[in-house]
Amino acid sequence: MPALNVEFSDRELEDLRQIAKERGTSMKALVREAAAADIARHRALQEGAEAFRRFFATHADEFAAAFPDDEPPVKGTGRAA
Repeated sequence: MPALNVEFSDRELEDLRQIAKERGTSMKALVREAAAADIARHRALQEGAEAFRRFFATHADEFAAAFPDDEPPVKGTGRAA
């Protein structure tokens, strides 16, 4: 399995030691769990954003009708500078 060396400040390292001790786990497991949780969160946010984009695209006309003031101006219809 590939490995990654990560540098921590003295304070961060001490905090990690303390948290691992409180949880009854190793520092390696603690850091791996934190990274895995962040990866899962990132993927969920990406999937949620994609679901929103699909929903918005499907209902774009409804949004435009409901919020006409939020629609971008159409090219060529604005005032000249």
